[in-house]
Amino acid sequence: VQLQASGGGLVQRGGSLRLSCTASGRTFSVYSMGWFRQAPGKEREFVAGISWNDGHTLYADSVKGRFTVSRDNAKITVYLLMNSLKAEDTAVYYCAAAEHGAVAGYAAWYDYWGQGTQVTVSS
Repeated sequence: VQLQASGGGLVQRGGSLRLSCTASGRTFSVYSMGWFRQAPGKEREFVAGISWNDGHTLYADSVKGRFTVSRDNAKITVYLLMNSLKAEDTAVYYCAAAEHGAVAGYAAWYDYWGQGTQVTVSS
């Protein structure tokens, strides 16, 4: 499975961005997808995830109410809509896919990773 993430960029504090991640290859084996981020000097952390079959979602506490994860089954694409962005949201954002029938909030759950897209929030 290959994952291609896009949509990052520079945005002012309080602004919005939408990230996209499209899967290709053995997509029939993908059951959930997630977004992680890694800021300079920090560990990679879970942001949000979604189950492919039933659309069940999971969010980190730090983004609840501001970020929304969604999917388009036909396009095999997952989105992350980020609103009310803060400086602390600045990071490289990665999408990931798991061959498991549920969504989880830790990196070891996921089997495939995209290349990352930079999100920078200016204050």
